[in-house]
Amino acid sequence: MTPQACYHCGLPVPPQTDFAVDIDGEPRTMCCAGCQAVAQAIVGNGLADYYRNRDALPQSPASGGREALPSALADLGLFDHADFQKSFVRALGPDEREASLLLEGITCSACIWLNEQHLARQPGVLAAEINYATRRARVRWDERRIHLSEILAAVAAIGYRAYPYDPARSETLAREERRAALWRVFVAGFGMMQVMMYAVPVYFAGEGDMSPEIEQLMRWASLVLTLPVVFYSAAPFFRGAWRDLRLGRAGMDTPVAIGVGAAFAASVWATLTASGQVYFDSVTMFVFFLLGGRFLEMSARQKAVGVAEALARLLPSFAERLPGFPGGRDSERVLVGDLVAGDAVLVRAGETIPADGRVLDGVSSVNESLLTGESTPAHKSPGSALMGGAQNVDSPLVMCVEAVGEATRLSAIVRLMERAAAEKPRLVELADRVASRFIGVVLLLAVATAIAWTIIDSDRALWVTVSMLVVTCPCALSLATPLALTAASGALARDGLLVTRAHAIETLAQATHFVFDKTGTLTFGRMRVREVEPMGRLDASTALAWAAALERDSEHPLGAALRDAAKVAGAAAEKTVGTAATEEAPPPAGEGAGSRRAAGVPEFFDVRNTPGSGIEAQTTTGAIRLGRPEFVAQLHGLALPESVAASRPTANESEVSDASDDASSARVDTLIALGDAQGWLALFRIGDALRPEAAALVAALRAAGKRVTLATGDAWPAARTVAAAVGIDDVQAAMSPSDKRDFVLALQARGEVVAMLGDGVNDAPVLAQAQVSVAMGEGAPLARAQADVLLLAASLDPLRRGVVLAGRTWRVIRQNLAWAVLYNALALPLAMAGLISPWLAGIGMSASSLLVALNSLRLQTPSPR
Repeated sequence: MTPQACYHCGLPVPPQTDFAVDIDGEPRTMCCAGCQAVAQAIVGNGLADYYRNRDALPQSPASGGREALPSALADLGLFDHADFQKSFVRALGPDEREASLLLEGITCSACIWLNEQHLARQPGVLAAEINYATRRARVRWDERRIHLSEILAAVAAIGYRAYPYDPARSETLAREERRAALWRVFVAGFGMMQVMMYAVPVYFAGEGDMSPEIEQLMRWASLVLTLPVVFYSAAPFFRGAWRDLRLGRAGMDTPVAIGVGAAFAASVWATLTASGQVYFDSVTMFVFFLLGGRFLEMSARQKAVGVAEALARLLPSFAERLPGFPGGRDSERVLVGDLVAGDAVLVRAGETIPADGRVLDGVSSVNESLLTGESTPAHKSPGSALMGGAQNVDSPLVMCVEAVGEATRLSAIVRLMERAAAEKPRLVELADRVASRFIGVVLLLAVATAIAWTIIDSDRALWVTVSMLVVTCPCALSLATPLALTAASGALARDGLLVTRAHAIETLAQATHFVFDKTGTLTFGRMRVREVEPMGRLDASTALAWAAALERDSEHPLGAALRDAAKVAGAAAEKTVGTAATEEAPPPAGEGAGSRRAAGVPEFFDVRNTPGSGIEAQTTTGAIRLGRPEFVAQLHGLALPESVAASRPTANESEVSDASDDASSARVDTLIALGDAQGWLALFRIGDALRPEAAALVAALRAAGKRVTLATGDAWPAARTVAAAVGIDDVQAAMSPSDKRDFVLALQARGEVVAMLGDGVNDAPVLAQAQVSVAMGEGAPLARAQADVLLLAASLDPLRRGVVLAGRTWRVIRQNLAWAVLYNALALPLAMAGLISPWLAGIGMSASSLLVALNSLRLQTPSPR
């Protein structure tokens, strides 16, 4: 037997496949899901004539030919080119891709559900998440099984349009959406006023005051004026309802479309037959109120997502590259996308920094408020880090590019915000499920109401049913949570607190126990070696060089402090040697040259890190350890010298003193030891400073009834000192990462909702275990990856305000849900009883959605400082 050919492409249909599309009333067999999606898109977009014209040609797919797509869909193939995709598609693996798309045609949460379900059923699509507030979709797929053009065709097949996301396109679509919606509201409002001019005289005319001919003339005039309201202004309701019914489901537009359509059809019939009641005034009135409410809700939604859109627009399109720097200052204007690491770029005063990098030349101030929430411009000089998207304020800077495009910190922030926006908390999913089932219940009750009122009073049956269909639309229920979360996320981002997981705000509001790490969280984490105490066999510089070599690959703040101190010591030693070489004879072999000391660092191999304790390595002479004194002592079994032990503070002694560089902060010293199997080699006192806002944060949490614990890997004296300084009573010290995780597990077993704050690599396990986790934006990448919230600012104040805002958000969500449930519980029986007229139903439905939107927007008001 000859294999059957695909009706779309003409290739053989593989055995045991079942892909078909109904074209001109006849099922047509397709070879794959891709051809099926494209064919459905062609038919769904009203382009079925393409197949009729194509089949009339001598060479058609049935005879082995392969045709192009219709012009309306031919451009979809462009989306599969790598050059075209690089601005909005990320490679997550050899064959896994993720695209950020913008959907057009979304009107309610039911549209979100439909698109997510439809995309999830496409072979090769791994995940599809769409945010209602931003209309942005994140789609992941396997490139071996499906292409982006087929995904876009699948979206088009159900009546929507998808575009690659870019800020300009998003802003253009939002502007077009507002303009179209405003025109529809204007036409509906104008039609309503004109129809009321003809309806009011009929209502107020007494018996015999108006002849039947004049009344009929009034009806015809009202019909003519209602036509543009129904067929233009109300068109989105009918299109949405038809799309949903064609797909075998009922969306939020369905009850409205049925109500408007039924009332209009009955009024047209009454006009044609010159009998019965007409409802043109009611039709125009509730179309106007429905559209007005939808327009205001759309404006509120667009305002709520303003922060995310502003961040996405921060990076400029062009940059001034200096190809001859430092030898020349001639610049060339290039696309920001063409910059590469190592390029020198000139950023003039008032311009936006195009990429991440460091200052090469110049001194200025940089406004980073949108990225960190810090309103005061940051001073920048040679060597200072620059973030793409920040604005240069004072004078020109020359920067060296280190990261561009998707690798910048700004892009990472935007991706995290998109992820949080696309994910749906349990509460949102529950509300969507309830709303979708509620629509089905409403339609069934509408049928029952129509039948009942036809028996009771047939003249009132129609408008009672219409009122019921309109007044009970569950828009407010679906808007209650996502709009509040979007508004709160935007407000938090402006303050320097970035929400990266959808559940974070809800859980932060419900947290009962806050657990803090110490170093880099309650303290700045900018450690400095304050004192080096050699223990006999090594001098101070050599001990520092050995410690720095052991900490070479560490991201811990203590390791960074040791490396920085070793660099400074080495540079000073080399300068001293260089000066002496010009004045005196070279130093004897084995004496004090920094380079020779460095050369004396042994080769370390088999380096192992014990999180929370220290580092152990092997040398040709045996093992060596660097870390907590107790950890190092396990290697040789010797106690610390009495002089050192006596100088260490006890559990009741304070290690807090005024820091020389910040009189408002306190200093905390940590003791780190270096030793081998023969004994102690050196001790390092490393100092840190408490964050001045830490005490206020802890006090605010305790005042709100939250329990607070300090859980750290540091020794007990340092832990108790910091806890006393910030007002924490519960202290857990000398903890390994697994100990911290077990501690949080124990709290959760008692029913506590735990919020964990940390910044180091060793905090990643406990951050993942806590119900909600907050990581410092300057912390280790692994800690940031595990966190639900990132603190971008260099201050703890945004977190204090964020906890307050999270509580406000949770209260607003409960208010919204309570109002939505109460409104429908009251409106439904009143409408079924005939106590709500159609125009009042339109007002009620619009007012309920608008009230939810305005209540959510209150969250954008800044929290008290």
